[in-house]
Amino acid sequence: MKRKLLNRILLLCFAVIIISACKKESTGSSSVYLPVVEGYLMPGQALSIKLYQQKSLTDTAKYGAAISGMQVYVSDGSTKVQLSESPKGTYTYSDQGFLAEGKTYTLQFNYLTYAVSAKTVMPGKPTNFATQYGSVTLSSTTTTDPNTSNTTIDKLTWDNPDSLNHVLVFYNKNGADFPLSSFGGNRPANFELNTNRASYYNLTQATFPYYGHYTVTLLRVNQEFIDLIKSNTSNSTSQNLTNIPTNVVNGYGIFTAMQSDTLSFNLL
Repeated sequence: MKRKLLNRILLLCFAVIIISACKKESTGSSSVYLPVVEGYLMPGQALSIKLYQQKSLTDTAKYGAAISGMQVYVSDGSTKVQLSESPKGTYTYSDQGFLAEGKTYTLQFNYLTYAVSAKTVMPGKPTNFATQYGSVTLSSTTTTDPNTSNTTIDKLTWDNPDSLNHVLVFYNKNGADFPLSSFGGNRPANFELNTNRASYYNLTQATFPYYGHYTVTLLRVNQEFIDLIKSNTSNSTSQNLTNIPTNVVNGYGIFTAMQSDTLSFNLL
């Protein structure tokens, strides 16, 4: 279950990572040689870091070439471990007990002449994640009336006394098979929402482009993750690639940690 969840998160963040993997042509800057890092740490998962090269904007490949043969280390402040490479360009550490709440994790490796590093803190697990209704049925009259599109149909709640960062990830098991209405347009079936440090989120008809059986995941995340998904909604183009956020020193991409809780919601 956690592996499937992590894969969904990676897919949702994929567009931003791809932008950070691209480089402007003929910039004259040595930054075009910096590596791209993709690492999402989650307790109960093997630690996994993906390294690849930047690519030109005209390159149609999903990723740049994998960076192989690196000696990649991660420290939790008291123990420093070396990751193993398998498959090419992916570096892992299989001991799932290595990732724990409250610890600071530091990534380190050398690439060409650069000492590459990144740091993140493992947040606590979300608590008391709940939905007001497990299932909501919408009438055909409601879905065709634009005046009802912003009416609250359900409320998600969780504990957040310290106003920490949380993101909601919606995965529709039915995909795009059942469009809700013309309001959805070409929106994806799976999506994420920044809760803006709140302890609740009101779901409306406009939240959902499709009917279906949803898995809803609440992620407690760090600021670097928020910066990444915010950049994904700011229409990043080849003119502002230098503004893509990263917490990697001498590199691009992201190295971050998160914890989650999951529930089900049916929109019928």
